[in-house]
Amino acid sequence: MSALGELTRLKGAKAAGKKQNKAAYLFLAPWFVGLALVTIGPMLASLGLSFTRYNLLSPPKFNGLDNYVRMWEDERLHTALQVTFTYVLVSVPLQLAVALFLAIILDRGLRGLAFYRSAFYLPSLLGASVAIAMLWRQIFGVDGLINQVLSWFGIEGQGWISSPDTALGTLMILHVWTFGSPMIIFLAGLRQIPSMYYEAAAVDGANKRQQLFRITIPLLTPIIFFNAVLQLIGTFQSFTQAYIVSGGTGGPVDSTLFYTLYLYQQGFANFNMGYASAMAWLLLIITALLTVLAFWSSKFWVFYDDEN
Repeated sequence: MSALGELTRLKGAKAAGKKQNKAAYLFLAPWFVGLALVTIGPMLASLGLSFTRYNLLSPPKFNGLDNYVRMWEDERLHTALQVTFTYVLVSVPLQLAVALFLAIILDRGLRGLAFYRSAFYLPSLLGASVAIAMLWRQIFGVDGLINQVLSWFGIEGQGWISSPDTALGTLMILHVWTFGSPMIIFLAGLRQIPSMYYEAAAVDGANKRQQLFRITIPLLTPIIFFNAVLQLIGTFQSFTQAYIVSGGTGGPVDSTLFYTLYLYQQGFANFNMGYASAMAWLLLIITALLTVLAFWSSKFWVFYDDEN
């Protein structure tokens, strides 16, 4: 009887588990519908359009690999890739460095920590907005705040936005300014490092700099990796800043021609939607390859507490 009772109990538990699974799928159904209709569906449609000539006004016409071949000969696309890679490779490390620096300072237990944490996080919420991009254009304009401050020291300013040598740099500064999101993640990671490591290091005579590079940064490498991947993917998709600052042209002299901005120009200004779809898939491939490369390289520099 005990075996029969156990079997009955197991069947009841299995039936209860199936009911719970059905309830879970029911609650997840809106997300699955959104994933299919808002993400997967448009992606597949974009893949199909990338093999067509489509101007939004007439039905798409299949043209094979012409759009992908055209990308090899498109000089402006090459310029957009160069500008975007420069922007990503400079602004992402700088942003992470600033975020980590401020997180270490805040981790020391400053009075009013909640206020500083909220204040520093605010730029991450506003940095990609149209309003901040317009403000940035005014700040770095000929009569902007930067030149007014320089004039106090007898330095004649310039049009930082209108100069091809400095326009991209102003957008990099804007991206670095949005350090709040990675800073909060760094701060959470710092709070998870056991204090006994620092106490043991202090007993052994390690100074603050040695503790930073021998304890803090190695134990934070999983967080650094996480933030780097997130910022890498997000920065490749930057659009609003360059569009507003350059007036949608990517100027001056294509110095702020982000890849996404050029994609927008092709799709919605020149009505080359087939070519724009091919460009979108190229961006997806580039981002995916860099992400895979980041995960592959992580085994050489990312360290985990539970490693044997």
